[in-house]
Amino acid sequence: MIEARNVSRRYGDTVVVDDVTLQFPETGVTSIIGPNGAGKSTLLSMVSRLLPLSSGTVLVDGMDVVRTPGDALARRLAILRQDNAVTSRLTVRDLVTFGRYPHSKGRPTVEDRAFVEGALHHLGLEPLAHRFLDELSGGQRQRAFVAMVLCQDTHYVLLDEPLNSLDMKHAVAMMKELRRAADTLGKCVVLVLHDLNYASCYSDHVIAMRAGKVAFQGTPEALMRPAVLRDIYDMDIDIHVLDGKRIAVHYR
Repeated sequence: MIEARNVSRRYGDTVVVDDVTLQFPETGVTSIIGPNGAGKSTLLSMVSRLLPLSSGTVLVDGMDVVRTPGDALARRLAILRQDNAVTSRLTVRDLVTFGRYPHSKGRPTVEDRAFVEGALHHLGLEPLAHRFLDELSGGQRQRAFVAMVLCQDTHYVLLDEPLNSLDMKHAVAMMKELRRAADTLGKCVVLVLHDLNYASCYSDHVIAMRAGKVAFQGTPEALMRPAVLRDIYDMDIDIHVLDGKRIAVHYR
């Protein structure tokens, strides 16, 4: 289980995450939503030790992320950041293979290569495996980075805006793949999303943040109600039910 206890992040006098305490479910898909500047990405970065905590504690299966050796944490938790800059000229297969480093230490085994090929297959990257990253579109690169994270084969998979640069077809395929990882492999997948409808249709649990605090936690059904969303986003959002899913309409 991932547990955050009284976690805060400050930049000078500005509080970005404000005394947040929560637990992520052990399995399933959890989406973190909220307006810009709510602290979603900052919270995810602190949980994964990409950003230091100003105060508080984060535990991953009882391990304090501040004190746990990096290789031990990397075998339990994988993170995809928003900004994925790679300066080396790598192929897609090279990048995905990096996901096995916590296990292989740079010496991939037959098992490691099987994970790589599986990740390439599930993300539809086999035709691009020998292409260099700088030859790909933004959406293709994003899929390659997600494949690298999934290839790490950790129980906890944290993804900060994984649908960036993806068209509708590939965004749906990505959410289905993450849903599959949660359902068939028993993983805990945590996503920062901006699209309410993806959160509604694919999540088991939703955390909404506003002004650095947790404004809501619960099921998509409980979230997708006009009064609840108005408190989070300061706007009127209509909800319609389509095939049993609550869909937000907010273009007015």
